[in-house]
Amino acid sequence: MTGSTTVQARTFTGTVVGAVRAAAGRLGGFAIGLIIALGIEIAIFASRSPYFFSVINLTNIGRGMAIVGIVAVGATIVMIAGGFDLSVGSVMAASGMTAAWAMNAGLGIVSAILLALALGLTVGLLNGTIVAYMRINPLIATLGTLGIVRGLAFVVSGGQEIVVSDMAFVELGTQEVLGIPISVLVMLGVFVFFGWRMPRTRFGRYTYAIGSNARAAKLAGIPVARWQLAFYGTAGLLAALGGLVTVARVGSAQPTANLSAELDVITAVILGGTSLAGGRGRLFGTFLGLLVIAVLNNGLVLADVPTYWQQVVKGIVLLTAVFADEIRRSRREEG
Repeated sequence: MTGSTTVQARTFTGTVVGAVRAAAGRLGGFAIGLIIALGIEIAIFASRSPYFFSVINLTNIGRGMAIVGIVAVGATIVMIAGGFDLSVGSVMAASGMTAAWAMNAGLGIVSAILLALALGLTVGLLNGTIVAYMRINPLIATLGTLGIVRGLAFVVSGGQEIVVSDMAFVELGTQEVLGIPISVLVMLGVFVFFGWRMPRTRFGRYTYAIGSNARAAKLAGIPVARWQLAFYGTAGLLAALGGLVTVARVGSAQPTANLSAELDVITAVILGGTSLAGGRGRLFGTFLGLLVIAVLNNGLVLADVPTYWQQVVKGIVLLTAVFADEIRRSRREEG
């Protein structure tokens, strides 16, 4: 009997190990690590709060990750292509204010949304032009546009918030479909759309090619500068969409909105395995990183951790992700 039990235990262990190895091969070892980290987070916070698995709290987690998630898709694309975008938080605020102003001026929801998206696209194309054609470091370029766009938002609004008068637009940020918030459905739609495009279209293939070696890509006949415009334009467009979701959720637009959103976005992207050096990364990894951060933020709130300590934890997570990226890059270079 003992021998039979031992054999069964070995068989079960072998099955589990085989399943983990298969998953690691398909998803990547880094993704498996994020899934394990997510499981540990859930176990800790669920044991600390009886409300963690409540429908309301799970919905709050979804709403919390939706805005950052939409913007993180664009940031992932830019970083895989070897770029960087620090202006997303400012673009979110400015686009949200543009939409709120347009609706209050009587232009209607559709026109307001299109104006906001056009603003985001314009700033994204401006970033791409500065980086691709003026050859300015993307960190410096987008840091500059971050200040310009945020400053203009203050100038135009006089530093005052704009309360949205069209309740139909506000309902887009508060209503649910089959129990799922509309904002979450929008985020999932963005992930699915670009997740499908990345490995199957020229857009995705050129993203990885340019990020891996822009000079080699150019010698291969790829119009690198034009595609960089497309990548930054996409990031700006998605940042504007994130700003629209923010305004729809809170019902007002403020020039101070989405401050430090860049930190959450960059943390999710790097934590998800996208390399700072470019050429490597997956949107699925970004989604896992986003989920880890959303659960962490929610759990810290449930545990009554002060806001300033939450910022400390986020900073530690970001540094850990950067350190892990550096280790992975060193191993690839040694191999």
